[in-house]
Amino acid sequence: MSADEFPPLFAAPFDRSGTGSAKWARATAPGVIPLGLADMDLPGPPAVAEALHRRARHRAYGYTVCDPAGRELVAHWYRTRHGAEVDPDWVVLLPCGPRTALRVLLETVRPQAPLAFPTPEWGGFAQLCRAARLPYRELPLPLGPDGYHLPNGPLPGPTSAVLLSSPHNPSARVWPAEELRALSQRAAEAGALLVSDEVHGDLTHPGHTHPVAVTTVDPALRPHTVTLNSVGKTFNCSGLPSAFALVPDPALRARFTEELAGYGLWEGGLLEQTVQRAALSEGGPWLDALLAHLSAARDRLTRLLGPAVRSAPQSSYLLWLDAAALGLPPGGAERALLERCALEATAGDVFGPGGAGFLRLNYALPEPLLETVLERLARLGRS
Repeated sequence: MSADEFPPLFAAPFDRSGTGSAKWARATAPGVIPLGLADMDLPGPPAVAEALHRRARHRAYGYTVCDPAGRELVAHWYRTRHGAEVDPDWVVLLPCGPRTALRVLLETVRPQAPLAFPTPEWGGFAQLCRAARLPYRELPLPLGPDGYHLPNGPLPGPTSAVLLSSPHNPSARVWPAEELRALSQRAAEAGALLVSDEVHGDLTHPGHTHPVAVTTVDPALRPHTVTLNSVGKTFNCSGLPSAFALVPDPALRARFTEELAGYGLWEGGLLEQTVQRAALSEGGPWLDALLAHLSAARDRLTRLLGPAVRSAPQSSYLLWLDAAALGLPPGGAERALLERCALEATAGDVFGPGGAGFLRLNYALPEPLLETVLERLARLGRS
């Protein structure tokens, strides 16, 4: 398959109207194509739909215990997909999304010093800290010719935890393992917990390797490291919130599960386990086809947009664009793109001070819709 060929599964139009899609609710006028929210406009794995259908036929949906085999399944997924040896005992199966899991984890840690995370970075970290009334510092990410790099040097002042999206959201860069190890060392020296949000990790493009934080750091630092992940982004089922945490430290793991129970959250969950089991046990071939589709779309977009793509995507379906290089006003790029091309994107300042003057665009689209987006973006070069 060449870089510009699309798997047949994603070549046909896919209509999400009438489904309450949060992404398409952002299309504020007829003809607008929403590209801002990190949500795929592609059909998910048949195995997940079939598993939900089978479970729904049994008309009792009561309290459900955690299936211990789910931990083994997560460990097997990491071994076969990433070559990472995850101890099943580290796995906490969560009936909530990663953002909720992170909030409960921070309540468990009870930070006494500020948290730290990069900029630009997924805006959920800052939003969560503000909601929890936790002070935080934003660490500028150096931007080189090959994209962003993790901050180097000691962390500024006392730090309770370092939060990180890996791969990077918004630029879709896969952090080099050596940079991740160096950051974990600096976090440990500051007495900080490293929390790696890896919900885009299974979407790493062919030719790149995702470093799973808890298995990439020095083994001595594993007790100071937590990985969060979910099948939601990978298998296009974020509307059924679920997650799993990898927590090597048994004491932290026990406190975390106790804190979860205090919020009425216990391991397992009826629909959550149904979806996770189907996705992780049967979703691999679908995911391979998806990654081929995303790689082809990435190549076409990066060729069209050239130097406006400031960090070449190595994972997921996110494109991080320099507004000025697109011929858009940095201070109002989101509105200008909407007015000129009827395309909705996310303004870069949502990702912190380091995102000013940028746009994030989601290209997880079926082939016909992608063709329309390419045609509209080509107008920028002619204006």
